[in-house]
Amino acid sequence: MTTTGTRPARPAARTAPKASGHTATARTRGTRLLAALFLAPTVVGIVVFTVVPILGSVVLSLFQWNVIDSPRWAGAANYREILSDSTVLVSFRNTLVFMVLAVALQLLIALTLAITVNGRMPTWLRSVFRSAFFFPLVLSAASISVVMKYLFNEGFGPVNWLLGTVGVAPVSWLTSQSGAMAAVILTYVWQQFGFSFLLFVGGLNNIPREVHEAASLDGATGLRKHLSITLPLLSPTLLVASVVGIINALQVFEQPYVLTAGGPGDSTRTVVMVIYETAFEQLRFGAASATGVLLFVLIMAVTALQFRLSRRYVHYQ
Repeated sequence: MTTTGTRPARPAARTAPKASGHTATARTRGTRLLAALFLAPTVVGIVVFTVVPILGSVVLSLFQWNVIDSPRWAGAANYREILSDSTVLVSFRNTLVFMVLAVALQLLIALTLAITVNGRMPTWLRSVFRSAFFFPLVLSAASISVVMKYLFNEGFGPVNWLLGTVGVAPVSWLTSQSGAMAAVILTYVWQQFGFSFLLFVGGLNNIPREVHEAASLDGATGLRKHLSITLPLLSPTLLVASVVGIINALQVFEQPYVLTAGGPGDSTRTVVMVIYETAFEQLRFGAASATGVLLFVLIMAVTALQFRLSRRYVHYQ
């Protein structure tokens, strides 16, 4: 009687873990489904507005198409054509020169201002500076370029007027090759440095104060502390700022288009300007897509090089 009485209790003990296992599996499936629902809008947006256009550009670069007639297979003819086009080659050279000068100036100004604002000053004043430096970034590049075109005017622009008050002769900002490139770079940097500035402010706030205090006790000066402590600890933020800055600079369009229209000559004509002119003015969408593919390859190559070099120069805490 005792043996038969205890036998029914064993199956119940065996089924209890199974029930809990089913519950955990159902909970895991529900969590995964909820995560998929939250991620779906972003994934769909990336696929529709990024992946599909990139693949479409690669395919279109192999055809000749003017929107009116049917596309015709061209193979690598579009690539051979643009690589032998002097205007396209000059635009790539201009874009690379612009990238180097603009990004270097942008990072230097942003880092200097971030270190200054992060120093000893009232909290309300620090907030005012942060808002003021970030404000140009929320404005459209076209509207800023229209205003800057007036400021850099050689005849009546305020910039030349200010230079004249200190005895500097008027500069041909928009009518000379060097002046036009300088005007485009200054306009671009003035609008874009606020993003790098905020990145550097956040990075500086993450550096422990004890490190600087210990360096001060060892006799390190302000410049030595920034070179030996601030920059190495800020190197991950510098990497992010430089990667984003270079990607944006390689795609510059509004500033040179509005300020100089690519001139004088082709001195400020960029790759994106050539893509726009080839596609929407000359109706050669295959050649424009081929130029875009080459620009995409250039961006990926430069970014990969940055991450490769970061293994040596970026230090994580």
